[in-house]
This record gives sequence, structure tokens and C-alpha cells, in this order.
Amino acid sequence: MLRTIWIASLYVRAFMRRFMPTNIALDKLRTRRGLKWGVPAMLLAGVYFYLAAVMNVLVDGGSSKWLYVVMLVCIWNAFKFLVFGPISLVTLMRVRLSERRAAGRAQQHFVTA
Repeated sequence: MLRTIWIASLYVRAFMRRFMPTNIALDKLRTRRGLKWGVPAMLLAGVYFYLAAVMNVLVDGGSSKWLYVVMLVCIWNAFKFLVFGPISLVTLMRVRLSERRAAGRAQQHFVTA
């Protein structure tokens, strides 16, 4: 039973990583070229929080309770973008520092050779 649940969760995770728009966007933002867009991407969190609020109003107005699931997904996506912004800044600083060190070593090697 545990093995079946484990395998099902692996398939769900693989599906989510491959086909969900926020996961695709975050994968693109994690590339070297995408790191500079991490902080502006945090603005998407506001959009997702707004959508969650709209879902809450709809449910309070008499719509289906299943919209709470959509609201939960919107809140989860908003937090993913909120957390990614500072992480992208730290990662970008590390990458730039590493690139600067490599360029300095290459320049030093070129001068001494």
C-alpha cells in the first residue's frame, strides 16, 4: 500500500513539474538568464493572492465549495513566487561572484603566460 502511494506521488510530482505553468515559469527563472527576473516575478504573487481572494468571495456568494481547492492552489503559487525572489537575488550574487573570480583567474593566467 505504501509503495503504491509512493509511486502515485512520484507520478503526480512529475506531471506537476512538467505541465503546470508556475512550475514551468520557475524552472525558466532558475536558469542563469532568468535569475535577473526573480524579483519582478514576485509581483505575480500579488496576482495569485488577488485570485485567491476572488475565489473566496465566489464561495461566500454561493458558488461551489470546490473553489476552495483553486484558492489553495493560488495561495501556494503566490508563496512560491514570494520565496523565489530573495532566493534568486542570493543565487544571482553567487553566480556573478563566481564569474568575476573565473574572469580574474583567466586574466591572471593570460598575463603570466
